[in-house]
Amino acid sequence: MNQPIIDIGVNLMHRSFHQDREQVVERAVANNVNPLIITGTSIRNSVEAARYAGRYKGKLYATAGVHPHDAKSCDEGTIAKLKELAALPQVVAIGECGLDYNRDFSPREVQRKWFAEQIRLALELNMPLFLHERDAFSDFTAMLKEHAVQKAVVHCFTGSLTELKAYLDMGFYIGITGWICDERRGKHLRDLVRIIPLNRLMIETDAPFLTPRDLKEKPADGRNEPAFLPHILQAVARCTGKTVEEVAKATTETAVEFFRI
Repeated sequence: MNQPIIDIGVNLMHRSFHQDREQVVERAVANNVNPLIITGTSIRNSVEAARYAGRYKGKLYATAGVHPHDAKSCDEGTIAKLKELAALPQVVAIGECGLDYNRDFSPREVQRKWFAEQIRLALELNMPLFLHERDAFSDFTAMLKEHAVQKAVVHCFTGSLTELKAYLDMGFYIGITGWICDERRGKHLRDLVRIIPLNRLMIETDAPFLTPRDLKEKPADGRNEPAFLPHILQAVARCTGKTVEEVAKATTETAVEFFRI
């Protein structure tokens, strides 16, 4: 397959990539995974992601946002800093932001406050949202509806049919990871991916997390990386009954249009 595919969610600034970040990017390109979009999860992380992406024009992009886990560290300067980052040409979305009631690393009211602030910023700047939701579907969708959000991708979707239908009804895009390669936890996702229109579907590794469970040659350290995205693409194609080329072309075109890259 010669069609380049886009990894819309890579935690490339994660400490597990400190020793070989350049080589990880090179392996991705060698496997036709290009460009990559680096996920920003805190102010510091978003600054690092934007700086690093700026060194690889056209190959790397970044998002700028504060993950709900880090919402407790937000202050009066947070939104101004995100706005500054968002002005950079390599920054293509606001996020990763949302609600996480599974871990509750930040108090829920604090999560909601800073999620709302980031929604407002994305709307003000006319930028897409890169969203995270875990065990918070009701509050999450209520807030997005309240602000009439139209352009957003639900990153790393692993939810139910009801949740998927709600997101699609709201006009959102869906990011699918290697979770679909797990014959235990990802079984329901294999059925659900069939109902996602190809023009609303994007693929991602969420590296270094969510290493596809069924990789024939697993990395010794268990680390996921963007070079494994073709494996996820093949799983999605099998589940949808489409050809690998068809899914590659569609998801790439969708990502290019969504992120304006």
